[in-house]
Amino acid sequence: MAQNKSFTGRDMGIDLGTANTLVYLRGKGIVLNEPSVVAVNTVDGNVLSVGSAAKETMGRTPTNIVAVRPLRDGVIADFEVAERMLRYFIKKVMGSRRLARPRVVVCVPSGITGVERRAVMEAATQAGARQVHLVEEPIAAAIGAGLPVSEPTGSMVVDIGGGTTEVAVVSLGGIVTARSVRTAGDAMDVAISTYVKKQYALAIGERTAEEIKVSIGSASPTGSWSAPRAGAAVRMTERNVEVLDSGDNEDTQALLPPDRCTIRGRDQATGLPKVLELTADEVRHALAEPVDSIVAAVRSTLDETPPELAGDIMDRGIVLTGGGALLRGLDVRLGRELDIPVLVADDPLDCVAVGTGRCVEDFASLRAAMEASPRRSDTVRV
Repeated sequence: MAQNKSFTGRDMGIDLGTANTLVYLRGKGIVLNEPSVVAVNTVDGNVLSVGSAAKETMGRTPTNIVAVRPLRDGVIADFEVAERMLRYFIKKVMGSRRLARPRVVVCVPSGITGVERRAVMEAATQAGARQVHLVEEPIAAAIGAGLPVSEPTGSMVVDIGGGTTEVAVVSLGGIVTARSVRTAGDAMDVAISTYVKKQYALAIGERTAEEIKVSIGSASPTGSWSAPRAGAAVRMTERNVEVLDSGDNEDTQALLPPDRCTIRGRDQATGLPKVLELTADEVRHALAEPVDSIVAAVRSTLDETPPELAGDIMDRGIVLTGGGALLRGLDVRLGRELDIPVLVADDPLDCVAVGTGRCVEDFASLRAAMEASPRRSDTVRV
């Protein structure tokens, strides 16, 4: 019995995201949150760095070093690199305790194929897991957001990650209807860099595009915005800023992102470095297409929802999770388009990891939810 406890004490849940990987260790909570990036030497194939250290090298490496993102659109694109990344993260969490192979619950998009599922399970097994169980992202996000997934009531969750946007209606521990759209945070970054390239003939990197999105990106000119590093929430109107909750921390900054930002890139005409100033209106225009795709996915999922559950969603509202939920004004845009209350979950960045961790903590009671398959799940590539 004591030996069995030592095994289960090391069980972990992994949110294997396109942008970031989070690891939840049983009894300890989230113990690791690092970018899903690996720096590889192309000459000998050796891994030079993983996670935060590897992300710092993106766009700054010599020709013999490549910063690889082994996951694209929420699934494994480079199996070998993904397996080595998982092995590094598991070893980092386990430390010197190598005798016990952990039971691992991995979160995956709802629209992945059987081949992609097997690739995730095999990668986790090769990385050191003794058992691998998969839980779909909408279920994990709903559990992490505190929605009553086991009750006979409809709850709608929209998880906007780096590679995919997962839209699902959950009831009685399973997915009633779901849609997985491969348009999310990465697509927003690409939209910004494409806009800057077409409009100003300026080439910018992925990191610069992401910084633009975080600093002045928005889906609506009005709405609520909460800074990821600050606890204060503010409401932006056409003419002023209203502080909703300044928090108890004196160091908290209740500020809206600036209306414009200065970026640096390479002028495609001259090939020389160039400085450019972008406005929030321009970035909102650049983000219009990916935001429209997310709105359309939510609308399509609602159209397939049974009437009784649709009534529950009208009462409870739609819950946004994932990093994309922090895009300013997205909740207002969805609420206006669909005429349904839209709420942003507490700690939306951690909802999927927390939900995956609860599957580890309450494995017996939530195993049915992990093994449940959606009645309808459509994957849309945009």
